Amino acid sequence: QVQLVESGGGLVRPGGSLTLSCTATGKIDGISARSHTLGWYRQAPGKQREFVASISKGFRPIYAPFARGRFDIQRDNALLTVELTMTRLTPEDTGIYYCKRAYSEDDIDAVGSWGQGTQVTVSS
Repeated sequence: QVQLVESGGGLVRPGGSLTLSCTATGKIDGISARSHTLGWYRQAPGKQREFVASISKGFRPIYAPFARGRFDIQRDNALLTVELTMTRLTPEDTGIYYCKRAYSEDDIDAVGSWGQGTQVTVSS
C-alpha cells in the first residue's frame, strides 16, 4: 500500500515547539488522496497508542483534549502532506508520533496506512 514517512521529531526543552511532517509515497494518486482523513497518534513509554489529532477531507480538525489549544494540524493535498505543529510542549508529550492516512472522508478510525513513527522527546 501507500507508504508514509514522518519527519521533524527530536529533542526539545519544555515550553518549546516542534513541527512534525508526514509525506505519502509509493502508489497513490492525488485525486484519491484528497478524500482521505489524515491524523496523528502517539505512544509514550509504558502506555498504549493514543489519538492526537485528525483532519478530514473537508478540513475539519479534531483534537484530543491534551492537544486542543496547543497543537495545530494542517494538510496540503497538492504535496500529499499533513503537519502537526506542537507548542508549549511538556515532558508528558514525549513519545513516538505516528502518522495515519485513513481511507475515509471523515473517520480517522477507518482502515488505512501508518507511518513508522518519529521520536519526540521533551526534556530539560
